[in-house]
Amino acid sequence: MRRVVVHREHHVADRIGWLRAAVLGANDGIVSTASLILGVAAAGAPSGAIVVAGIAGLVAGAMSMAAGEYVSVSAQADTETAELDRERHELVEDPVGELAELAGIYVERGVDPDTAATVAAQLMAKDALRAHARDELAITVGAGARPVQAALASAASFIVGAAMPVLIVFVASRSSLIVAVAGGSLVVLALLGGIGAKTGGANIWRGVVRVTFWGAFAMAATAAIGRLVGTAV
Repeated sequence: MRRVVVHREHHVADRIGWLRAAVLGANDGIVSTASLILGVAAAGAPSGAIVVAGIAGLVAGAMSMAAGEYVSVSAQADTETAELDRERHELVEDPVGELAELAGIYVERGVDPDTAATVAAQLMAKDALRAHARDELAITVGAGARPVQAALASAASFIVGAAMPVLIVFVASRSSLIVAVAGGSLVVLALLGGIGAKTGGANIWRGVVRVTFWGAFAMAATAAIGRLVGTAV
């Protein structure tokens, strides 16, 4: 009797979706909010205006992330639903053709025609829609996009990231504000890049350098523009 081996391995790809969303949200929160604060501070604005700018940036950014993610994931969910409805209709109208189509997919992947036909027939006998969704449409039935969940997760991760530079504004003196916000933000960005890379199984230093460089570039550019505008007005 042939022994059946149950696949129990856990791969990085299993968590890449939520990891990407969390890292993107927190990174965006830090970079955009810190850059906004530095731009306003470099323009010579008083402490009160800098606090208002930071808080407004946090709230606006979180709402923007939530709205953007909701719209994006909703569109994905609508597309997946339409594709599954069409596939369900085709399975009813032409089951023989759909069987041949599924077998053809396996042949293209390297399975011999006889085995491919047998596997396709067995999978369709168990759950035809699931088999076609997975192997023809690359959709996992039951694991579809969740717009509200994605929106809340993106907003939450943005707030967590944006809260750090805003908190620094409250504790740092006006004279040391720019250095404190920039330095603190870069340290947290480096930690975030390292954690994201380690969790994703990538090179840690590459992740740290990549995130820190672009964060520093964004903050420096915004501060420079704030200084120019502040001088001009």
